Amino acid sequence: MPDAAHLNLDDAWPMETLGLRLHDARLRGPALRYHATAAGIDAFSRDVVPQLPPFVLYGSGDFHHLSSTLVLSALQRTTESVTLVSFDNHPDWDIRPPNQSCGGWINRALEHPRVELASIWGCGNFELAFPARLFANRAALRSGRLKVHAWAERQNAATQRRFNCMNRENWRTRFIAFAERIGNRSVYITVDMDCLCAEDAATNWENGLFTAEDVAWAITELRGKAKVIGGDVCGAWSEPIYERWLQRFAGNCDHPKLPDRDQDEMRRTNLASLARIWPCLAGA
Repeated sequence: MPDAAHLNLDDAWPMETLGLRLHDARLRGPALRYHATAAGIDAFSRDVVPQLPPFVLYGSGDFHHLSSTLVLSALQRTTESVTLVSFDNHPDWDIRPPNQSCGGWINRALEHPRVELASIWGCGNFELAFPARLFANRAALRSGRLKVHAWAERQNAATQRRFNCMNRENWRTRFIAFAERIGNRSVYITVDMDCLCAEDAATNWENGLFTAEDVAWAITELRGKAKVIGGDVCGAWSEPIYERWLQRFAGNCDHPKLPDRDQDEMRRTNLASLARIWPCLAGA
């Protein structure tokens, strides 16, 4: 599969996953986890990203900010504007420092003028409610460059109205309309496994409400209408290992306290969902 690779940062996935070409970057993982320094991101962008193909499987959702570097790499493969489509239980829109963090990476992608839209599907956590949403990229929301499609059943009535939340009955109809509006535009797709329900994914964060079948269906819809120029999957559980004390402190404070699960069981669950989603994303 020449257009796809497994970037191993944290052993979230087995080395031989899906027969993908392996890029072993575990020595970089602790410095990049949860949030990274500007120098660390620059080094990753310079030394690792140019070696990666358009479709990348990588580690925990604690590394989701690396998707912004993959989006910028994808922009180099086209002269067109790009729509970023993210399946995620979190909006990743936080404007607070540190800038290079898994909770604010959407803003880094939107800094590039050719990212015309970031469309996030499947949010179901507290960040959309007041007062947490005060830390959102409100300028991007007002301009329409950032749109969030959240689950109504995870939000209070006021938040449901503010974000015109979706539900199990209407989300596919809304997604079809979205894909049709995109038309033949270039699209980059990122999937954080925490958008999936607990039965379909074991992650370091709270689970969402999509099933693996839901996400596979949605990506297939996009592939049928748009030009998918790249994509990634992250979000499988891995043991948190940090390089800096501030990462460890902030990460321990921010992560939810999740029940213990058997690691072999978690891996089987994640691999089963990946086997459904990955072929739709990478066209394998």
